[in-house]
Amino acid sequence: MTVSHWQRASQTEREIDFLVVGAGLAGGAAAYFAKQIHGRDVVVTDARDVGLGASGRNAGFMISGLDTYYHRAIEEYGHDVAREVWDMSRRSFMHWRDFIANSPFDVPIDNSGSLLLAETPEEAKELELAASALSADKIDIEYYSRDPLERGYCAAIEQPLDAGVQPYLLAKTVMAQSGAELIANNELYRIEQHDDCLRVHTRKVIFTARYVMLCTNAYSPMIDPYFVGKVLPTRAQCLVTEPLDHVPVPYCGYSDYGYMYYRTTFDGRFLLGGGRKQHQSEENDTVEDRLNPKVHAFLDHYLAKYFPDVNAPVSHRWSGIMGFSCDGLPLVGTLPGKPRVGFAVGFTGHGLALAAAAAERAVDKLLNGVSAGAVDVARFG
Repeated sequence: MTVSHWQRASQTEREIDFLVVGAGLAGGAAAYFAKQIHGRDVVVTDARDVGLGASGRNAGFMISGLDTYYHRAIEEYGHDVAREVWDMSRRSFMHWRDFIANSPFDVPIDNSGSLLLAETPEEAKELELAASALSADKIDIEYYSRDPLERGYCAAIEQPLDAGVQPYLLAKTVMAQSGAELIANNELYRIEQHDDCLRVHTRKVIFTARYVMLCTNAYSPMIDPYFVGKVLPTRAQCLVTEPLDHVPVPYCGYSDYGYMYYRTTFDGRFLLGGGRKQHQSEENDTVEDRLNPKVHAFLDHYLAKYFPDVNAPVSHRWSGIMGFSCDGLPLVGTLPGKPRVGFAVGFTGHGLALAAAAAERAVDKLLNGVSAGAVDVARFG
């Protein structure tokens, strides 16, 4: 982020204990763990406000694991890492459900599970291999060698412990339950290490802080060059229809290796997202929040092909910027040369699956030096 000379003319200065940058799901969770579990005095700041980034723009899918099928994760990262990250998603879900149960306001959640669908015979073979690997690890799933929706898909995996949630309200309640002070609409533009403290320059305030936690996901490369090439901003596109008189999909569903995703919203609308695979040159490596007409034309075509019974007009379209990790695993650690600056970023479109557990590990690493395990950036050497 950058801030002009004129914008920072009325800056104040404050000494604080623990500063969280980013008021999304990861930032709210980090603030909660730092204050409620570790007893720190926490301030949260954000360039906008709570849940206005990807945390409030996603489809609300609590789908276990990474953005690759389980057997592929085992091949790429090894069995121990794949299982550890799967268990992290279960821990994140436990935290989200606890926040929802203790929320001061209603946060809708649908515990009907998720359905991973194959669009081609080749993907059906991948699903069968994934189901076999999941079953071997005694993970509760059900495999279908056909389309349980009868909409033209080829196979499916049902994951009954997954859920759909209202993500913006979840971000709001996590932040509320953290008990942290929030300073919104406050861009960060520089962090300096000074012996045992940090000078954090933001538009409204220059903070002198003991610890800083960056939960800035796609925007991390704009804050520190360490993240350039490690966190890749990637745009996603969604639409919702007007309310329907039926439920086309009683699950959170995704297909085409996760590039397409859909669900029924809590107010009876049909949500469809995706289309990035066909236009990656335009949707990858961008923080520009805009609609891509080509992607939305693809979404309209997909809606007509697989969900012809969804005949209500589209009521709203939007985009959101995700932070993809360079190796597909979240990044948790501290900045080189700035050991009091921690981070939990790079969720690769699975923030609802991994952000709470990653933030929990990030706070523990920053305060106590505890390894973050499979998601620790020590893996880069």
